Amino acid sequence: MTAKAEVAQAPVPAGGARPPAGAAPLVSIVIPHYNGREILLRCLAALAQDGYRPVEIIVVDNASMDGSGDEAAQIHPAVQLIKSPRNLGFAGGCNLGMRTARGKYFVLLNNDAVVTPGWLGRLVELAEQDERIAALQPKVLSLDRPSHFDYAAAAGGLMDLLGFPFARGRIFYTCEEDLGQYDEVCEIFWASGTCALLRRSALERVGDLDESFFAHMEEIDLDWRLHLAGFRVVYCPEATVYHNAGTTLPPEHPHKIFLNHRNGLVMVLKNYSASTLLWVLPARLMLELVAAGYFLLRGDLHQTRGILLALWATGARQPRAIIAGRRRAQAVRTRTDRAVMRRMYRGSVVWEYFVRRRRTCGELLR
Repeated sequence: MTAKAEVAQAPVPAGGARPPAGAAPLVSIVIPHYNGREILLRCLAALAQDGYRPVEIIVVDNASMDGSGDEAAQIHPAVQLIKSPRNLGFAGGCNLGMRTARGKYFVLLNNDAVVTPGWLGRLVELAEQDERIAALQPKVLSLDRPSHFDYAAAAGGLMDLLGFPFARGRIFYTCEEDLGQYDEVCEIFWASGTCALLRRSALERVGDLDESFFAHMEEIDLDWRLHLAGFRVVYCPEATVYHNAGTTLPPEHPHKIFLNHRNGLVMVLKNYSASTLLWVLPARLMLELVAAGYFLLRGDLHQTRGILLALWATGARQPRAIIAGRRRAQAVRTRTDRAVMRRMYRGSVVWEYFVRRRRTCGELLR
């Protein structure tokens, strides 16, 4: 259930009304926010430098305690501020913003991301070329190390058959340097919620983000549904965004470990057909247990506890939510698992990275 929200609407930016036929489409940029004055102001300042019109910027304040949402709306009067009485997480915050938005396209943007001039026009131009393109991701580089890809998004997301996500330019803990190796437009499996352009009509078909995920992998789950419904997910290297990965939750945070493992399992249970789950699920559970044992032997109790709690939460606490989410996903299916798997990596990224020591997508995809 979505919390009732207080909406403070400032004037729409110049050109913010729906454009006439043939004009550039209205884009609604949705920024879920929870605390952090400096990062939000930095994000909005970068957006103000971009010349794309018409655009509306919607900040969803997830019950911040530092007054940063109100301050940002005062400094940037064109921003629409939605104030939620409680923290809805990334998924709930984005959904709340999209329900208010009027654009033909939505952009989900992290508050710790910094866009570059021209980024939005390039994404929209590519999306307008094919109505089957439902999601687009720009190149996302690290704000701390601009020569390297960002941990959370890199050059577009991929997925192996067991449901383990990785990205072109980042596999597990290894982020590659950007040497132009991913500078072609191409199909990807998922567009990171760090910065993703979504087609409204496609979401009207498959539904919005699954709020039971709270945060992490909800965009991958959405993109999986888009694939099931026959849409495309595409990477656009000509648009560049910089990002501070882990500002909200660092990779080693126990809650992030829990969310990543739980949501990964739920995503597999929702989106695969029953016949595919018969062989995928046992293999996935085995790898989860192997990972828990590995971290236990290393003395990493945070990782071990996070994985075991994720297994327990998935099996014991969420069966109804999983069943409901599965019905939702299977209802939009027009493609078989075999067709969707053509967009996946046909192997195990866990095996390749940890056993065969293949650290880059170039090595993996060869």
